[in-house]
Amino acid sequence: MYKWFLAWRYLHTKMIAFFGVAAVTLCVAMVLVVLSVMGGFLDTIRTRSRGLHGEVILDNGSLQGFPLYQEFIDNMYKQMPDVVEAATPVIYNYGLLRVPETTETIAARIWGIRLKEYVRVNNFARGLYYNHYYPGTTTLGKQRMPVAGFGPDGKIHLPEDLEKANAEWRSKSTDPKEVAEYDADPFTQTPFPSAQSYPGQRVFAAAPGPPRYEKQAFYGVILGCDLIFYRRADGKFDRHLARGAEIVVALIPLSVTGNIGGEPPVKVPLRYTDDSRTGIYEIDSMHAYVDFDMLQQKLAMTPQERLDGTFTKARANQILVNLRDGVGLNEGKRLIRAAWKKFLDKNSADLDSNEIMNVNQVEVYTWEDMQRAFIAAVEKEKVLVTFLFGIISMVAGVLVGCIFYMIVEKKTRDIGIIKALGGSSQGVAGLFISYAAAVGIVGAVLGIGIGSLFVWNINDIQDLLAQLNPNLRIWSPDIYSFDRIPEVVKSMDAFWIGFLAVLASIVGSVVPAILAGRVWPVTALRYE
Repeated sequence: MYKWFLAWRYLHTKMIAFFGVAAVTLCVAMVLVVLSVMGGFLDTIRTRSRGLHGEVILDNGSLQGFPLYQEFIDNMYKQMPDVVEAATPVIYNYGLLRVPETTETIAARIWGIRLKEYVRVNNFARGLYYNHYYPGTTTLGKQRMPVAGFGPDGKIHLPEDLEKANAEWRSKSTDPKEVAEYDADPFTQTPFPSAQSYPGQRVFAAAPGPPRYEKQAFYGVILGCDLIFYRRADGKFDRHLARGAEIVVALIPLSVTGNIGGEPPVKVPLRYTDDSRTGIYEIDSMHAYVDFDMLQQKLAMTPQERLDGTFTKARANQILVNLRDGVGLNEGKRLIRAAWKKFLDKNSADLDSNEIMNVNQVEVYTWEDMQRAFIAAVEKEKVLVTFLFGIISMVAGVLVGCIFYMIVEKKTRDIGIIKALGGSSQGVAGLFISYAAAVGIVGAVLGIGIGSLFVWNINDIQDLLAQLNPNLRIWSPDIYSFDRIPEVVKSMDAFWIGFLAVLASIVGSVVPAILAGRVWPVTALRYE
């Protein structure tokens, strides 16, 4: 009992102990901030990567794709209702996007999707910008350009369906601040903005007359937000195109053997219907999404006539599958792989040699498999940075050891008295180890508190520094994929960092404690 009593007394009466507490506090706070930010970055990458695909993906890794995709989807719904929640085919290829209004030409990866099915297998719908404020109006089907004009009340309005959709969003919105920001949008205050020169958040074409739809109907296209728009330092985008603006995409069809067919390039006029943000810059700066059936036809992936008068099967590049709740990711992958093999054994008789080669190249992946290289790189960065800061934090243990060595030198008289009164060598050593543990506990608690406060307010701190000097803005939304620095502290991270800090303090005190335990009472009291 005397060990903890003296440890507590030394802790709050001897100023030298506060240097040890300060060292532990700073080291704990530093490691907690680094681990929380890097861990938050990794968790965000994982969450958003998972939302890019289905949970299970079938892909043969070639642009010419593979047949029997729809037959297998129908087979999964019939044979595996307890495993498969939703599934959809996807086509991907490359093309050139041309924006006639701005004369921009951009290389892009073109994805053909069935939008209603696609949003059931991943989180794509969450990143659709216009669909957020005008729910249900984003479509990849044929559409004309919405034009704002004056309504019967003399105020500027959008076409009726967009007005109703916006009213629905307002009625369901749970964020008054967001509604206020929408109402403050210059579009609602300035009549007839110019889509070519006005950098707004929601840009529509406007002209004298009533609200209406104009121009020829084209299929819609959803653009990756970083593909064509500039992201400002505040993380918002300058949308310089009016919704419904014309986009022309140039495509190169491929035959079942991978040969270029048709008269390339195939030019397809489209209407900009929305933009998507997944939060992964590599995706948002390259991808454009169009109607699956339209892209399949333009790329000659629909059934094509063979020389003998028969027809090839329609092709797709991927099948995305969403699993039912309770089905493990790897278990779902195993079951779908087995189902695909069994399905091919029964349904490949009508395929030609090229089609058989394409279906045999199909592999089954999980979303983790698809993003493994990227996630693994971030994980390694997290481990490396944490390890480096952990080594730096070892200075706390060294400092505690130095401080306790000095304390032992100064407390020789106290050691002698304790031993003279019957204290054992182990008891004296335990006293200083308890003292070190108390230093570690206090430092760890303070460090966790300070580190947590810093992480929870890290974005506000950065904004404050940026106001003092713009060059101090380390995390800029116009560079990084995420608008904000991750600000989540995991309780288990805090616990283990605190535990290791206490352990390091104890380890640092072991040598001084042993030296104190070996002091002889006669030696300690000789000059007293």
